[in-house]
Amino acid sequence: MIVGATLVGAAIVAARWRTNDAQCGGGFVATGSRCMAPPGACPAPLVRIDDGCDAPDVRVRIPASKLTIGPSDWEAEGRVPPRVIETRAFYIDAFEATVAKLGTRASADGARAASALNRDEAMAHCASRGGRLPTDDEWLAAASMGASNGAPHGSASRYPWGDTGAVCRRAAWGLARGPCSERGAGADTVGAHPTGDTALGVHDMAGNVAEWVVDPSRPALGIARGGSWSTELATELRTWSRLELSPAAKDARVGVRCAYDAPP
Repeated sequence: MIVGATLVGAAIVAARWRTNDAQCGGGFVATGSRCMAPPGACPAPLVRIDDGCDAPDVRVRIPASKLTIGPSDWEAEGRVPPRVIETRAFYIDAFEATVAKLGTRASADGARAASALNRDEAMAHCASRGGRLPTDDEWLAAASMGASNGAPHGSASRYPWGDTGAVCRRAAWGLARGPCSERGAGADTVGAHPTGDTALGVHDMAGNVAEWVVDPSRPALGIARGGSWSTELATELRTWSRLELSPAAKDARVGVRCAYDAPP
């Protein structure tokens, strides 16, 4: 019986690792818990840089929005106060900031999402690009126009890609202790899970790294949105879910994506 149980367990683990390639977008290679560019190649949407690959510098326009947050998702009841958010049009980076863009270290793994920067560092990075951190409501607007709800008015989608469930091919999540891996130790390559993109083409708004935002009404509160590579529960990938932490924290789960004012 012990031998049989061991064999069954090994088969389950083997099956999990056999499905890794299906978790990655076309052209990416499953390497341990990561989706990596193969040697000598930069699969779309990545572009080549001197020592490897990086995300292209693309910004997505988010139209003026009026969205209902909370009530459309029964799992939000009792956890998220129902409210309507209204935002002006703005731009947001299509990709999370990468190792190459932050210049945190010279590496052929430059397209990996940068992490472990505190809020001041995240703000400084965005300022250097002529941008700023998204407000909490702006992030929600950008993440909530899922494939089943691409209109700028109505109820927010449960996930950035729509209302259907979270699976491993749509986001880099559950990489440390399942369900998508058991040996992950950090963020994945940006843009490697295109089936999880928003309807407007914003990548990785669920999983990979949570992203610093600011709440203008409570500027001292540290907030990050979107879940991360270590998220174990799909509910933590919901657009309404958030992480509260010290603004000074250098958390390996947290990175940054910048926003920009749109011309009037």
